[in-house]
Amino acid sequence: MALSNENLSLRPGTSVSNAEKEGDVVTHQEIIGDLTSEDRDFLANFTEAQKRKVMWKLDIRLVPMLAFLYLIAYLDRANIGNAKIEGLMEDLNLTGSQYNIALSIFFVPYIILEMPSNTLLLKFKRPSHYMGILVTTWGAVMTLTGIVQNFGGLVACRFLLGVFESGFFPGAVFTISRWYLPHETQARIALFYSSSALAGAFSGLLAFAIVKLDGIAGLAGWRWIFILEGIASVIAGIATFWLLIDTPGLSSGWLTPGEQKYLELRQYAVQGNNMRIREAEKSRKWQITWSVLLDWQLYLQALIYWSNTVPNYGMKFTMPQIIKNMGYTSSEAQLMTIPPYVVGAISAFVSAILSDKFKWRMPFIVTAQTLVVISFAILFSKSKDIASNIPVCYFAIFLSSVGFYPINPGGNAWTINNLAGPTKRAQGIAYMICLGNIGGIIGSYIYIEDEKPTYPTGFGASFAFAGLGIIACLFLEYLYWNINRKRAIMTEDDIRAKFSDDVLEKMGDRSPLFRYTL
Repeated sequence: MALSNENLSLRPGTSVSNAEKEGDVVTHQEIIGDLTSEDRDFLANFTEAQKRKVMWKLDIRLVPMLAFLYLIAYLDRANIGNAKIEGLMEDLNLTGSQYNIALSIFFVPYIILEMPSNTLLLKFKRPSHYMGILVTTWGAVMTLTGIVQNFGGLVACRFLLGVFESGFFPGAVFTISRWYLPHETQARIALFYSSSALAGAFSGLLAFAIVKLDGIAGLAGWRWIFILEGIASVIAGIATFWLLIDTPGLSSGWLTPGEQKYLELRQYAVQGNNMRIREAEKSRKWQITWSVLLDWQLYLQALIYWSNTVPNYGMKFTMPQIIKNMGYTSSEAQLMTIPPYVVGAISAFVSAILSDKFKWRMPFIVTAQTLVVISFAILFSKSKDIASNIPVCYFAIFLSSVGFYPINPGGNAWTINNLAGPTKRAQGIAYMICLGNIGGIIGSYIYIEDEKPTYPTGFGASFAFAGLGIIACLFLEYLYWNINRKRAIMTEDDIRAKFSDDVLEKMGDRSPLFRYTL
C-alpha cells in the first residue's frame, strides 16, 4: 500500500510491507501507528483545501524564522574571513598558523556538543526557549569578539561561539522533522540551509558598509563587524522566544483545533512520532544511543557531508582573500563575494524542489558534488597565475557555490528519512552532523597563508573530499537498494508471523517492514 500525505486513513495496526515506487524509485516507509476509527475518519474527511491552508500557515511561520536564525549563525561564524582582510591579523599580531587555529577551535565544542544538545532539546516543552537561549548567548559572545586584544582572546571567543552555536542546526533539522513528513523535509531544510549561502552574500555586503566606521570610538573597522553583527544576534535571540513556533499542541494562537489535530495525527500515522512511542523509548535510551553509534549509514552520510564542509568552510573563510589575490582591493573583494553566494542559495532551493518532486536524493547530491570536483580542478590548475586567469577562476568560485549548497540539505533529509523512531531520529541526525562537522576543522587548515595565491593544499584537498563524497553517495545508494530488495522477498504476513508488533517497533529501521529512501 502506498502512503502519502493524502492517504492517511488506515486500518488499526497497518504496516507497510511493500515500498512505494515513483517509477523505479523506492521511497521511505515506516511502521504505521494505530489509529482509532474516529481518527481515521477525521483524516479521511480533512479536505485538500484544508491541508493546503494549514501547510501554508506552517510554512510561513517556521521555515522563514529558522532561515533567518541560521543566516545569523553563519554570519557570526564566518565573518572572521571578512575581518581578516580588514586588518584583524595585523592588529592582533597573528603569525603562522594562529589564524587557522582560531578558525578550527570553533569546531571542537561545536562537534562535541551537537548530539547532547538535541538530547537536551527534547527536555524542553517549548523548543523556542532553548533556541532563544542559544542565539542570545552566541550573539553576546560575538559582540565581545569585537574587543579582543590578542590571539588568546580571539581563541576564547571562537571556542565559546562554537559552544552556543552547536545546538542550533541539528535542533532546527529535528524541529522540521517534528512538523513535516519525510517527503516534505528536504525543500524546507534547503530553504533554511540556503540562508547559509545568503549569509556569505550579506557578510560581504555588511563588511563593505561596516568597515566605513573605521576609527569611530577609536575602534578599527573589523572590530565593528563583530560588534554590530553580535548585537543584531542578541536582538534576534530575544525575539526567538516569541516568534519561533513550538509544537502543534502549543500553537492554538494560530492553528484551529482541527488543524492542530491534523498535524499531530499525520505525524502519528506516518512516522510514529507520538507520546506512546516516546515514552516507550525512554526505557531504551542507552540502547538507542548505542544503535546510533553502530549505524553504518551515518558514517557514509558523514563522508557525504565532508564533501561539502571541508571545501565549503575552507572557501568561506578564504574567499575574500582568494578574490583579493586576483588584484582587487579589500572593498572590491568584499563585494565580489556576494554573487557566488546568491547563486549557491538558488541552487540549494532548486535542487531540493526537484529532489522532493522525484522523491530521490542520490542523483541531486552526486550532481552537486561533481560540480565541486570540476570547480576545484579549475582552481588548482589555473591559480598559479590567478591574476591572468580572473574570468575562469571567478567562474570556478561560482561553480563551487552552485555545488556546495545542495549537498547538506539533501544529505540531512536523506538521513532523517532513513532513521525510524523519534529518539533515534533526533540522536542520529545530531550524530551525523557532529561527524560531518569534523570537516570544518579540516577546512580550517587547508588554506595555508604561505601558499597563496596558488593554495595547492586547499584546492587539492577540496577536490579530493568532493570525490570521496561521490564514492560514498553511490555506495550508500547501492546498499539501501540491496537491503530494500532483500526485505521485499518476505511478505508482511510472513514477517508478522515471525515477529510481534512490539519487536518490530523496537527494531525501528532494522525492521524487515522498513524501506530505505533512495
